[in-house]
Amino acid sequence: MGIEGRDKVKVLEAGAAALSSQLGKTVQRLRKAYNLSLSELSEQSGVAKSIISQIERNETNPTLATIWRLSQALDVSIERVLQATEEEPFLEKTSKGDTPILVSDDGKCRLAIIGWIKTVEWLQWYEFAADPGGILESEAHQRGSVESVSVNEGELDIEVGGVVERVKAGETLRYRCDRPHVIRNATTKPASAVMVCILKAAAME
Repeated sequence: MGIEGRDKVKVLEAGAAALSSQLGKTVQRLRKAYNLSLSELSEQSGVAKSIISQIERNETNPTLATIWRLSQALDVSIERVLQATEEEPFLEKTSKGDTPILVSDDGKCRLAIIGWIKTVEWLQWYEFAADPGGILESEAHQRGSVESVSVNEGELDIEVGGVVERVKAGETLRYRCDRPHVIRNATTKPASAVMVCILKAAAME
């Protein structure tokens, strides 16, 4: 037997309220996972800060267009925004063949982009490999950016602002990369490392 009349309206209203509540929780959870402020999410999505705040507090029923803008800014599908729960895991697998590779000008250094391509504007991480004599020269990133290089094999010389530091296997060097910087393998053996670049780090004193 179907639900008709006022009972049907009550069921629909209850369903809409539950969906709206879940949407607000999901938007807030994803925003915090990306470490985005309300203002930053507003700027990236084109949705007013006040509207996002109301959505997170379950005080409004957003339009489909608004949900779509938020899903694009948070890099998830509309279905995921509407259906995700706090307990739902995020799993995404890629193969070695799908991993983009960048090569230095001398052809002796390789950067495998193992980070999420969707975060490339603010967070990047790579598997770095350098043949003997390899040199990777990089221009300055935006102000306040910080790079971290953890050497797994061999040794690397890292030059920033005229200062050179040798990093050996098992060691990590962090440095401001908002100025030209160079990574060299000045040894006769191959070297490898994990490189992480935070492009929106707070400016160091």
